Amino acid sequence: MNKGAWRITQERIRQIEEEGFGRFHDADHENGELLEAAHCYMMAAQASYYGTDNVSFDGFHPGEYPSQYWPWHRKWWKPSESPIRNLEKAGALVAAEIDRLSHAIEREVNEETG
Repeated sequence: MNKGAWRITQERIRQIEEEGFGRFHDADHENGELLEAAHCYMMAAQASYYGTDNVSFDGFHPGEYPSQYWPWHRKWWKPSESPIRNLEKAGALVAAEIDRLSHAIEREVNEETG
């Protein structure tokens, strides 16, 4: 496994084991919240290329609270100064959304055939 995929996997494991954000928790976020959060962490990673004194492509500063995009309470917004760390978080959130969708499809199939 390459370093990027490994790092994302490790972050997803951390989210599940340390934060308790596993399958049943993620199932509650069926309105795109996981992807919105991933987007915020990707913006934080991209903003780091502009430096802390500069504004990114959409007016977002590194580390700033992305209130218009962040889907949850402010206390859960935990950007890093490291673009790699922010990308790990974004990737893990995308993986969580893939898992959520996969489980939802499995449930539908089971209900139809059940």
